[in-house]
Amino acid sequence: MLYAWIARINLRISACVAAGLMVIFIMPFSQAYTNERDVYAINSLYGALGSPPLPGWISNGGDPCVEGWQGVQCMDSNITGIVLNGANLGGQLGDELGNFTSILTIDLSNNNIGGGIPENLPVTMLRLYVLGQIIKILFLSANQFTGSIPSSLSKLTLLTDMSVNNNHLTGELPDAFQSLTGLINLDLSFNNLTGQLPSSMGSLSSLTTLHVQNNQLSGTLDVLEDLPLKNLNIENNLFSGPVPVKLLNIPNFKKDGNPFNTSVAPSSMPPQPSSPLSKAPPVPGTMPANSSDGPSAQQSAPPGKKKHLSTMRVIGCVLIAVVLFIVVVLMVIFCMSKYQERKSKRGELYKSQVGRVSKGSKEPRSKEHFIMPKDEVKEPVAKEIPEERKREPEIDTRITVPEETFEKQKEHVYEMGGTSILVMPPPPVEKVIVNPIAPAENIESPPPEQICPPTSAISFSVASLQQYTDSFTEESLIRESRLGKVYLAELPDGKLLEVMKIDNVTSRIPVDVFLELVANISELRHPNIVELVGYCAEFGQRLLVYKYFSRKTLRDILHCGDDLNRKLSWNARLQVALGAAKALEYLHEGCQPPIVHQNFEPANVLIDDKLAVRVSDCGLASLMSSISVTQQLSGRMHALYSYEAPELNESGTHTDRSDVYNFGVVMLELLTGRKPFDSSRPRVEQHLVRWASSQLYDINALSKMVDPSIGGKYSEKSLSRFADIISRCIQQGPEFRPPMSEVVQDLTRMVKVAEAAAD
Repeated sequence: MLYAWIARINLRISACVAAGLMVIFIMPFSQAYTNERDVYAINSLYGALGSPPLPGWISNGGDPCVEGWQGVQCMDSNITGIVLNGANLGGQLGDELGNFTSILTIDLSNNNIGGGIPENLPVTMLRLYVLGQIIKILFLSANQFTGSIPSSLSKLTLLTDMSVNNNHLTGELPDAFQSLTGLINLDLSFNNLTGQLPSSMGSLSSLTTLHVQNNQLSGTLDVLEDLPLKNLNIENNLFSGPVPVKLLNIPNFKKDGNPFNTSVAPSSMPPQPSSPLSKAPPVPGTMPANSSDGPSAQQSAPPGKKKHLSTMRVIGCVLIAVVLFIVVVLMVIFCMSKYQERKSKRGELYKSQVGRVSKGSKEPRSKEHFIMPKDEVKEPVAKEIPEERKREPEIDTRITVPEETFEKQKEHVYEMGGTSILVMPPPPVEKVIVNPIAPAENIESPPPEQICPPTSAISFSVASLQQYTDSFTEESLIRESRLGKVYLAELPDGKLLEVMKIDNVTSRIPVDVFLELVANISELRHPNIVELVGYCAEFGQRLLVYKYFSRKTLRDILHCGDDLNRKLSWNARLQVALGAAKALEYLHEGCQPPIVHQNFEPANVLIDDKLAVRVSDCGLASLMSSISVTQQLSGRMHALYSYEAPELNESGTHTDRSDVYNFGVVMLELLTGRKPFDSSRPRVEQHLVRWASSQLYDINALSKMVDPSIGGKYSEKSLSRFADIISRCIQQGPEFRPPMSEVVQDLTRMVKVAEAAAD
């Protein structure tokens, strides 16, 4: 019995020693590896960014802190910073940023990252070695972010510097600043933010720099008067009322381009946008300079140092383990010798002692002591991460033309970029509330001084637009539409706009009706729609100011011998069709109530040199009824020579399915390269729809219809599917035509197949 008891004692001691040695031996390695929750978060971020070619970065696993991933900063085994300024990144941020446990700095400025700023920002993760640290520096400037600033900003209680300038952010500022008492520098400039400054901004007791210039912010500045500001820029907004006296004492205060102390009238002078800098720098003094060659010396040194420390730590632990093992063995031998000496003298006493011991706990405490913490550490990561994935929202795929630096934005500050049509599915669209416009004769126009301009559109004066367009000369004329002429406008700083000068008959609508129309159009936001930025309603004139996109239209390319026609391959025509279809889908299904274009034709499909597409004249259907009779053909002849649907000859009512018919005719032009009516052709071929509709399902006849400039570089299957979409769109009965969302889905599949075949 004595030997059995000693054996159990030895077993317990050996278990304790083995577990202790295991913990001691593994501890240095576990500390050297990056926190696996941080690894999961950075892998997810890498995937959301589109897996760009960043040295060291991989999409699954890896050890960012030891392997020295570019731009990754670490403290011990935790990622504390990601600095990738100007790394030509795209994609989105994803929804896993909240999984970073100890990140303090995120600097992704001067890239092409799109989508929205995620709600799931990094929150405090308590550890024994991290005292509740949370993100302090957030630089996302000069990217392509859309949507609004998330209200979860209030959770970043240790935030000191934030810069999201030069993006496409919209909506009102969240009332989420009350807990950001440590915020020192805040830059929200060059976006499309609206509304008033939230009252919680009055809690920013450490704020010294605030830049909100070139937005559409309104209201008064009273909330800022008690802040310790030293640098305040509010230029080119819609702030009104008196300027608080305390703000006038700020050393660097810029306020031009706001209607202070004046009533806001539609004839107010346009704001003069300040020239953007060549690059969006981080707030001075908050971030170390970033080397253009990748990670700085500070970022690249820690991995090697850690490897050296890890090696020394392993050697030390092995020596300690050997010493402990020898001590334990000596103690066991000593105990065994003592028990052997006592056996002969106190045999019965030993039996009773062994009996009492054998009835004790059968589970050694060492097992509970060493195994349970392991479960406690591993299990939350394994369970929580899938839950985070379950909460992932759909990815926003609205993509804009990249603006890599501030200098590039100087060319496109009023330009919403095109979408990469080949690779992205139809984007989810945000519902836009568009109020119906009452007929002009039923509205009594209020005096001009009682009319307030739309908050999201800039009011230009006639004098300024004359200056920018060189007095609307023929040299400035870009194109003509059914509503009027469109002129190129160049601002003093070189920015380009286009001004639609609505003809005299149409421009007789009352000022208040026109302003309501402008307010509705200014809410339209889509990468395939020309964006309205301003208007003019002075001296009986009605002018609309848009972001400049391109002089070229699809009509010019197809029918006017434009050199770009040589580049319009079959795949490029699929891109053009998909881009235009997405614009109509947004008007029909993304706006509430739905908007009918009513004038969709190649002349309103703008195309730049990169084959990006924007549709113009959106939301102007209410002005069509004001066009004089002499400007329109009537009855059946009107349907014959234009793109309008057959039912308009009977009912005269435009619907979304009328737009679908127009779109089908435009697709037919893309297919054949012919005009909808061409008197120079044989009589049976003069009317395009009548001539082509009966041949769309005959593959031999269809091949002969294809535009010769394509040169036969297409597949018969793709050609057949394209013809099938056309056939459904130009059905005589509107009830048989598909919705634009169905057309977008079909074209998206075709583009993906064509893209895969090209690769």
